[in-house]
Amino acid sequence: MMNDNITAAAALIGDPTRAAILIALIDGRAHSAGELATIAKVTPQTASAHLTKLLEGNLIAVEVQGRHRYYRLAHADVAKALESLAALSPPAPVRSLRQSNQAQALSSGRTCYDHIAGKLGVGLTQAFVYKGYLDELEEGYILTAHGKEWLERLGIKTNSKHKIIPYHIDWTERVRHLAGPVAVEITKKLFELKWIVRGEIRRSVRLTDAGRSALHNQLDVNL
Repeated sequence: MMNDNITAAAALIGDPTRAAILIALIDGRAHSAGELATIAKVTPQTASAHLTKLLEGNLIAVEVQGRHRYYRLAHADVAKALESLAALSPPAPVRSLRQSNQAQALSSGRTCYDHIAGKLGVGLTQAFVYKGYLDELEEGYILTAHGKEWLERLGIKTNSKHKIIPYHIDWTERVRHLAGPVAVEITKKLFELKWIVRGEIRRSVRLTDAGRSALHNQLDVNL
């Protein structure tokens, strides 16, 4: 049965400052309170008050290293909820060249908590289906024998216990991109192989020339 007490989480996410903090954390990396205050364009004291509310609402977690505290999303479901809400929302107005460049970079490729999203994430997902590496179902994906072989050639060991591979609705492309443990391992491997690198815009990811060539050769697609 669905929990009908959704107003608490909705109220936390609905505040503009808290939303800015949560979106800043959606890349899965931890940030200090000072960094988040700068991103949200508020004072450190204001950011601290909002961080306390997000902690109490179990939307974020904190890591203490000596005198420093670093904040991250509590779990992947928070990132999924944020992406789903963004997909339902109208696009933000672009009022400057800088905003246009940021929007384009994030649309092309970005990290969604711990896996790839944007055109790159959607393109990879569709390529896996086209090649027969994934069977697409209403509730998610099934990794095929061919898909398992391809991942193992890439150096990714698959867990036979993984049945349905989940997906997120991509907030810029409005279609599915692969999520869950398999997507996380693919993302790690692509970074390790230097087929993708982090872009200049925070959260953005781009293909390298080596990655574009390798994925074109192996998946028969231009990403």
